[in-house]
Amino acid sequence: MWVAVCCPSATLAVWCAAWLHGAAASDNALDALHAWGEAHEVVAADPDTAEAFGIPLTGSVPAPPAALLTALRKRNAQDARLVLPVPGDVRGLGGGGPLAEAALRAGEVTTFPGIGYGVVPQPIAEGLMRWIVYPLASPVPAESVSLGEAENALTDAVRTSAGALQEMEVARERPGVRDELSARLRSAPRPDWPRGTPGRALRVLQRADEVGAILALALADEPGGAFSASAAGRRAEALRPLSDAVRTARVAAVSEAVRVLTDYADRHP
Repeated sequence: MWVAVCCPSATLAVWCAAWLHGAAASDNALDALHAWGEAHEVVAADPDTAEAFGIPLTGSVPAPPAALLTALRKRNAQDARLVLPVPGDVRGLGGGGPLAEAALRAGEVTTFPGIGYGVVPQPIAEGLMRWIVYPLASPVPAESVSLGEAENALTDAVRTSAGALQEMEVARERPGVRDELSARLRSAPRPDWPRGTPGRALRVLQRADEVGAILALALADEPGGAFSASAAGRRAEALRPLSDAVRTARVAAVSEAVRVLTDYADRHP
């Protein structure tokens, strides 16, 4: 199924889970990454990680992405999580350190808490994506929001934010905004998903993508009714819950997809 996805790390998390648990072939997992670039390479952030994964250190000739899959299986990785950190919220990254700093810069990371590592994507040039493997600074406790909770929270946040913006008169539609929104949605990468990915998770991802596109336009539209710095500040404050709800919905949808695909091994021993 083809559904827009928020980021490369979501693609990596879902396809790694599918491949590690026998629900997808490695070739299909690697092909899915092509939605984010024609070429991909993998390096380690530090010497210990390079040795543990059998991949080159940053600055050396990089390894192909297949080397990452091989290393994850050799290290018996079982879980994959999408984390979408923002300043003030780095939950899921084991505290600070190089991984948290890199993930904040990227706004995303795929973590493998069971083996204590995370992988951050870094666009290098047109069509080239580099994946950098970092160690987690400390163990990460399991925590998640159910897909139902996240979906309801997104719906509530849309309603609340829309009402607040209308009250502030900063939600007036400008000419061409619908075309801008359609163009933004059409341009989003649409990698394939593994067979068995739950339909509800994909629907929530699609809804979050739509709301995220609207949110991006609202935040970028400085002239759109924000007549003063204070009005712009109130608008940003009104939209913050919506931004948080979009992040939570995306993480919950990916977590649900990973959970279902991970269970594949138990259903098909």
